[in-house]
Amino acid sequence: MLRFIAKLLIFVVICIFSIQYWLERKSYLFDEEAVASIARKHVGTTDVKASFKKIIQTFRQRYPGHILPPEHIEWVFINAGGWMGSFCLLHASLTEYVLLFGTAVPTSGHSGRYWANISDTIVTGSFMQWKEGELSNVVYKPGDTVLHVWGDVAAVSWAEGTWMVEYGRGFIPSTLGFGLSDTIFSTQDFLTMYYVLRVYIRALLQETGFLWVDFKNVIKNAL
Repeated sequence: MLRFIAKLLIFVVICIFSIQYWLERKSYLFDEEAVASIARKHVGTTDVKASFKKIIQTFRQRYPGHILPPEHIEWVFINAGGWMGSFCLLHASLTEYVLLFGTAVPTSGHSGRYWANISDTIVTGSFMQWKEGELSNVVYKPGDTVLHVWGDVAAVSWAEGTWMVEYGRGFIPSTLGFGLSDTIFSTQDFLTMYYVLRVYIRALLQETGFLWVDFKNVIKNAL
């Protein structure tokens, strides 16, 4: 039994270091500032629904073939860390995602601690972040970009009517545990969990060809 556990631990460690090696050497489609610049053009909008349509259109023009088609664009609830919001996934792979996120009601809770860097550019509303180890919070307003760095954790709070554009970079499957935690252990809204997994799988399938090319390039450069 101990030998099996030791082998399992060695396997896990090898997997973690292999993934980290890949993350540090692969090329990325998006970057934080490019995503933020698209969002900032719509800061302070009085019609967030129309602005989001324009934002999606801009992403389609800049990243052809990488944004989910119109028939797969949908808003899905998400419960995690005690808070509740809604997201609309535009792009996702094993290492990146871009989505629209927000809430129509005030909500707050735990940020989660991720194997990924996450940035949110606020379009409307306000967002409060209380970082681990700090004795005060920071309030972000429209036009601000909130950074949640790899491994960090914070208390977070969204005001009513806060909507933002979010970009994540890291090992994205690792974020699903937290993202689905409250759905599994609290709300037990398994239909919503199905919607979340369905849209992520659709995005992964769309990116399969690109991922394979990128993986081959990393292996080629390593040899």
